[in-house]
Amino acid sequence: MPVLTGDAARKQIAGGTVQPVYLLVGDDEWEQADLAAAFTDLVDEGFRAFNVERFYASERPQEAEASAVAAARGLPMMSPRRIVFLLRAERLLKLKGRRAEADEEGAGEERGNAKSAAGPLEEYLKAPEPMTTLVIVAADANKTLRLVKALYTHAAVVECWGLKDGREAKGWQLPGIARKAESWVRQKVAEEGRRIDPDATRLLAERAGADLGRLRADVDRLILYAGERTRLTRDDVEAVAGAETSHDAFAVTSAVEQGRTGDALKQLALLLDAGAASFMVLGQLGWLVRERLGPAQPARARAMLDAVLRTDLDLKTSGGDPRVLLERLVVELSGGPAPDRRAPAPGSGLRGR
Repeated sequence: MPVLTGDAARKQIAGGTVQPVYLLVGDDEWEQADLAAAFTDLVDEGFRAFNVERFYASERPQEAEASAVAAARGLPMMSPRRIVFLLRAERLLKLKGRRAEADEEGAGEERGNAKSAAGPLEEYLKAPEPMTTLVIVAADANKTLRLVKALYTHAAVVECWGLKDGREAKGWQLPGIARKAESWVRQKVAEEGRRIDPDATRLLAERAGADLGRLRADVDRLILYAGERTRLTRDDVEAVAGAETSHDAFAVTSAVEQGRTGDALKQLALLLDAGAASFMVLGQLGWLVRERLGPAQPARARAMLDAVLRTDLDLKTSGGDPRVLLERLVVELSGGPAPDRRAPAPGSGLRGR
């Protein structure tokens, strides 16, 4: 089968013409998570407990492979389709061993033993269950392995490499990456009903390089920081996007207290990227409201405390992406424009597992 783009896969999903097996391979976790969420939406929310299953190949890849295939062979319950995810499958798809031995060119005798070497997933590809969609998600795959060759032949493969053309593309100097990054920024900003100055676009692209995840985060912070303004400038980018400063645990609260919204967002990103727990950050912000901001700004004290409590509830009930929730709280507390209180729900649980 031909390799699909993410948009082509979404069209298949929206049109109800999904394939029995998909391989989502690449290092763009956002794209993979977004596609996984789209597959999950094929099952009515009330029946997902019976028809959506996830297996992780990060610890015992062969056991996860067998379990996922067994689940995929089951029929959906009160739903026209069943969705099975095999996540963290790079360990399975890069495995050196019984499958790799049969993949060497000229190994005719070993190819004669292919049937005994085939694992459950390879056998499943020969006759997949038509009422199930099996979605295999991997950061990388060894294309010399027979199993991977079988997936590229019989499954719908979506390569998720972000701005890069493939796995081997690395570094900012690669041809076309700067142009793709700038085009992506303009498209994203236009989707939000805004426009961005050319020098601001270039700066965003330069700071993110080939890292589409970082570029996404920078653009999201930029839009949040701009509030209701429709024109985004280089000064806005300088305020929020990507420049490394420090990993001081209290840098966020200091910036919020001083009303430096852009710096607060930047410091929050650094803190979370360094591994800080979202509830630790929320605790610091709650202390700041109770001990410093509230007494100093009594007219805003109630609204600020409500914002903290709302964020705490949303974090505990999975009411949105933790990073987005904290970014919006930081904007409110630092005196920025009141943001839309709705935060997008988590995609598919691909991250942080």
